[in-house]
Formats: sequence, C-alpha cells, structure tokens
Amino acid sequence: MSIELFPVKGLPEVEPGDDLAALLAEPLRTLGIRDGDVVVVTQKIVSKAEGRLVAGTERTEWVERETVRVVARRGDLVISETRHGLVCANAGVDASNLEDGLLALLPEDPDGSAEGLRRTLADALGLSRLGVVITDTFGRAWRQGLVNVAIGVAGLPAVVDLRGTTDHTGRELEATIVALADEVAAASGLVIGKADRVPVALARGVRIDDALPGTARDLIRAPEEDLFRESPMQSLLARRTIRSFGPGTVPREAIERAVAAACTAPAPHHTRPWLFVALDEAPAKRALLAAIAEAWRTDLRHDGTPEDVITRRIARSDDVLGRAPTLLVPLVRFDGAHPYADEERAAAEREMFLLSGGAAIQTLLLALHAQRVASCWISSTLFCQEETRAVLGLDDGWHALGTVACGPMPEGGAGKPRPPIELDRLLRWI
Repeated sequence: MSIELFPVKGLPEVEPGDDLAALLAEPLRTLGIRDGDVVVVTQKIVSKAEGRLVAGTERTEWVERETVRVVARRGDLVISETRHGLVCANAGVDASNLEDGLLALLPEDPDGSAEGLRRTLADALGLSRLGVVITDTFGRAWRQGLVNVAIGVAGLPAVVDLRGTTDHTGRELEATIVALADEVAAASGLVIGKADRVPVALARGVRIDDALPGTARDLIRAPEEDLFRESPMQSLLARRTIRSFGPGTVPREAIERAVAAACTAPAPHHTRPWLFVALDEAPAKRALLAAIAEAWRTDLRHDGTPEDVITRRIARSDDVLGRAPTLLVPLVRFDGAHPYADEERAAAEREMFLLSGGAAIQTLLLALHAQRVASCWISSTLFCQEETRAVLGLDDGWHALGTVACGPMPEGGAGKPRPPIELDRLLRWI
C-alpha cells in the first residue's frame, strides 16, 4: 500500500448551519478526487457546522455535562468517557480555533455525521466508493504528544482483524487487529494543522474494498476487556455499594484476586488474622441465609417486633443476599492478640484486630470494583456468630464480620449518583 496525502486548502471559515459537503465538493474536485479516496475532516469544523458551539469561558460545567464516567483527574484536567464511548481529555470540550467566549462540543453522532458527509459528497462528486474519517486530537497513555484519532467513520473498515491469517514466516497471527481508521487519522495530521487553517485532508491509496465498512464504535474497547478503565485514585472514589447484580456468575479467579488484595491490608503484630469463606453453590448459600434468617427472626421476636415487619425485613435482606451469585464471609480471629491484665488495653487489642478486618473488607470491595464486580457489605453474620460458624464448619476462634454479596456489574452501575462528600465537615486541619 502506497499512501498519498493532500491538504484541502482554501476553505472558508465554517459557521453554524453551513452545508459542509457543499463547502468541500469543489476543493475536492479540484484535487481530482477519485473512487477509493478517503476524506479526512477535523471534528472542529463538523461541530461548528452542526451548531455544537456553546457560550462560556469556563469548561468545567460543560465537561461535567458531557462526561458519563470519569477515568482520571489531575488538577483541572479530567480524562472522561463521553456518551459516544470515547475516552479523552475534558470530554472533548475545546476552545481552540474559536472566538473568545465559545466552546466546541463533540458532534452528537460522529459516525452519523461521517456517513451523511460521505453520502452527500459521493452523490455530488459522482463517486461509488468513498471513505470519510472525522478526527480529533487525543493524548495517549504512556506516550507524550497528541495524535489524530478517528471519532467518526464511514465507507471504510475502522478495524481490520488479521487474526487467523499468517505473517511472512507462515506463523498464524493470534492478536493482531489493526486500527485502520486511526492510522488514516494519524497520517492526516501530517498535512492538517490547527494553525495552518487546513481542517481537511484527502488520503489516497487506502484499500477500503477488502473488508466491510465499519464505524468508529468498532474501535472502542469493551469494558470487560479494558485493563486500564480507571486510574487508581478514581477507582477508589468510584467504588459504590451495589445491591443488585447483572446476569451471570463471578469467576473464581476474580474472587481469588480480590482476597489476595484484601490480605495486603494492615494487620497487627505481623499477623494475617483473617479468613474469607466464599459460597457460590446454591445449597451452601441457602444454608447460610436460613441460619441468618432464623437467628434474626428469634432476636426480632424477642424485641417484640410484629411478624409482618419481621417478614418484610428478612425478605429485604434475602433480596440482596439471595440473588448474589457469590457470598463472601470475612472472619477474624484474635489468637495473635497480646494479653494484658487491664481491661482497657485488652479491649484496645481486640479492637485493633477488628479494625484490621475492616481494612481487609474495604480492600476486598475495592479489588472487586477494580475487576468490574459489583458488591455490597451487609452486617448480617455479625449478629449470629454461632450460627455462622456452624454453617461454615469453623471453630469458636473465628469472629464473622458480616457478609459481602457480589455479582456481575448491572447495566448502568450503581444507578444513583454518590451523595456529595462534604470535606468541610469531614476533614479538620489543626
């Protein structure tokens, strides 16, 4: 494949409501556009033509509006996922090459914009095969500098899957998927320049007839395949208590990783005084829930709670624990505690072990979240120690610390946003 790149010069300043295809047709005709060529257009002029300009000098509010998920933060910089599935700086909200007081937002539907432009240009120029790529400049993890990437694609494959084919030695390729549209977009940056007033390029020589046309959506990695979905700090802030679960089960490997992470929690006297009992088989889960329910029912009757209230409260608990694919019971034992004659230090020693159990549980929940496993901690087994030990087959030395219900992340995650954290009330400097 030999590629030629031509800057498309002489375009007027694009204004909201302009017919972009009409503005491009004559300059492209002058360049001798032909079947198989790819027109590469910057996002900024597409957004301007579509009226995706808003008034404002502060981006913060618009970044928040355009963000569906925060991936990372550093100072004023936010790495955001947009509703298109794109992960970029500040949700693509940009003030460059605009009059003061204006901000540009990403197109509502970049793939739809690319297809509309492709169809209209092909009709106007009498072409049967034409590709269109809409680009934006993105930074990249682990590498300095910006490159153009494809955010809208029409008329050519966005990705070319070479798995199953062979290299020049005859070895079968197992993981090679080429981001063709991104390669075209990046190459266009050699002739497109923000300061040069050249927002369009023509690429010639890209083979677009060997595979079915695709869209920029094809370039977005599925969440379950994303190893870098959140920065460490954002992962801490994003963990939520989730009491409903998506379909399917939790891989045992995910539980093992989470427990291994939990065991990095601080612990007293160089011990690891914890045990995590995982239940993912129905009989074991039913036995534990029955023991919890019976103990709770006995306590509530002793308190004089009406039977209908008891039934409702147990049903609410079972609605979470009973539907969870996996239950984890964290426990702690006090064998490593130092003996003290006075009650105050003896109590503090016991509390120290309990605190280490809490730290391990929090780390467990964070590790589950990092693997896109929904979870919630419920106090249940704290109130029925003997019954829990009997079901789990443990000796009297173990102290249960509640139950963690976990399962696949439901569609939409936690559903409700987290209440704001009032640092003025929760943090005190002295």
